[in-house]
Amino acid sequence: MLRNKSKKQPSMALLGNQFIFKELRRRIVEQDLPPGTPLREQALAGEFQVSRARIRDTFGVLEERGLIERIPNRGAIVTRLEAQQIEELFEVREVLEAKAVRLATEKSPTRSWGDLINLFGDDMEQKIQDYNLDAYENAIYVFRQRCFISADNQLLNDLLNSLYDRTRVLIRRLILVPGRAETGMHQHRKILAAMQSGKAEKAERLKRQNIESARAWFFEYRKYLM
Repeated sequence: MLRNKSKKQPSMALLGNQFIFKELRRRIVEQDLPPGTPLREQALAGEFQVSRARIRDTFGVLEERGLIERIPNRGAIVTRLEAQQIEELFEVREVLEAKAVRLATEKSPTRSWGDLINLFGDDMEQKIQDYNLDAYENAIYVFRQRCFISADNQLLNDLLNSLYDRTRVLIRRLILVPGRAETGMHQHRKILAAMQSGKAEKAERLKRQNIESARAWFFEYRKYLM
């Protein structure tokens, strides 16, 4: 009996602020909490079995990431991105992510990209046809994180990660547009082919074109996505 008790999962109160942050971030990014949703300190403190002060601390981190905003006399709400903010995100991503792809290509052996080429191969095409868009989104995440790490530039990595949560919200919405996942998959195949060939400048250019394309799709369908 004592051994069984020792294996019990810790209560939410013992899991710390990082757990609360990750869970609320997940809900926002996956739109379990859509833009404009109010976040109630007291309700969340009760759910996570922590003080309201700890919820406020978590709100501070979420606000720094641009996922929520705190409005005087109204409290915290999930951020609703405006068209100008989305435009700015695409502009910054185009420069920074393309640079990360170039550095990753320059600093990594060409054989480094074989597993990612397989990830975006025929199996992925079938998954997209079967509307398994979570698999495609995960592949994009794996590609981006590998490039960020392989670029071996801590400042660039920090900047990209600070944008990631807001970017992921955009990606999730955009993937739902019919045809976008297929287009993005083919674009990433070309990028990875250039990376495998060690053509860093070409890979950078193709990544910029990929983000320019995503921006064009987003604004074409923005009335359905915002």
